[in-house]
Amino acid sequence: MSKTATGASSVIYPLGIFGSWVWFWQQADGFWEHVLAILQGLVWPAIMVYEVFQALA
Repeated sequence: MSKTATGASSVIYPLGIFGSWVWFWQQADGFWEHVLAILQGLVWPAIMVYEVFQALA
C-alpha cells in the first residue's frame, strides 16, 4: 500500500511564500529592497513554522 500526499499540505507552503512576496514587495521602495523582498519571501514561511513550533513547545 502506497501513501501519497492529498495535495492540501503541498499547497500551504507555496501559498505562504506567495503571500509573503506580496507583502514584502509592497513594502519595498528601491531595487535592492525588491531583491531583498524576494529573498525574505522564500525564508519567511520557514521562520514562521519555526516560531509556531517554538511556541507550542
